[in-house]
Amino acid sequence: MAKAIKVWAPASVANVGVGFDILGFALEKPGDEIIIREGVTPGLKITSITGAKGRLPLEVMKNTAGFAAYRLLEDIGATDIPLEMEIHKKMPFGSGLGSSAASAVGGVYGVSEFLKTGKTKMELLKYAVEGEQIADGAYHADNVGPSLLGGMILIRDNDTLDVKKIHVPGGLFIVVIYPHIEVLTRESRGILKKEISFADSIKQSGNLASFIAAMFTSDFGLLGRSLKDLIVEPQRAHLIPAFYDIKEMALNTGALGMSISGAGPSVFAMCTDSAMAEEIGMKGQAILRNKKIDSDVFLSGINLEGAYKF
Repeated sequence: MAKAIKVWAPASVANVGVGFDILGFALEKPGDEIIIREGVTPGLKITSITGAKGRLPLEVMKNTAGFAAYRLLEDIGATDIPLEMEIHKKMPFGSGLGSSAASAVGGVYGVSEFLKTGKTKMELLKYAVEGEQIADGAYHADNVGPSLLGGMILIRDNDTLDVKKIHVPGGLFIVVIYPHIEVLTRESRGILKKEISFADSIKQSGNLASFIAAMFTSDFGLLGRSLKDLIVEPQRAHLIPAFYDIKEMALNTGALGMSISGAGPSVFAMCTDSAMAEEIGMKGQAILRNKKIDSDVFLSGINLEGAYKF
């Protein structure tokens, strides 16, 4: 039997309300599983994809996992090495949880580990971002960074991938509610205004800075006051059924804050205990059920490890 390894790349929450395109954190679940094994003919081949309902291409150069891995192979002069990749999608498409990012991360991380390139996760980041770019057209690391590196990531500059891990205090619990509708990132980005008011920019900058300070100092009161998106959430909320009903419920139940995960339709809430997170998930599903919309709930801490081999 051919030698093989299996890697896991987790879902992620991008933007985190106050940090559009510059902030994101990794979840413990869901995610993608990628298997890399020795091939029989030269070059990288994607042999199978499960869980995608036929929506993902097997062509390496059109697949986020394949393209990210190919870019690594190209840089190290190893494009002729026989490799086979299996992709097992274990998370929904168009959910706002970084599905294409998880695939890109799993593809490049899996190939790097299989070949024992010795490259660090930080060195692999650019390849994963390039892989995700073919899915949504944007060069940004707010999903890819957390999925690969783990934890909460602040991106000072996407062009140069100048990223920094933010301290994650103990006692934070995340609930994600995913309504079974699809919001595509390209479309969700397309509705955003090109300009914002000077006043909103100042307030949002204060919220972002205070949010980061709250994370480093474990000041949950400040975190709750800071987790307020004045810019993107108001423009995208109408894409998500019952968004404001769910948000009001979450805050009344005790959540520190709630906002949209990535481009949506998933929403996330930050809580100070797991029972509260579970209660918000159940109540959120009930609100959506009353509108005849099915949903999934994911309960998680902030995943500090990111992608890993198992």
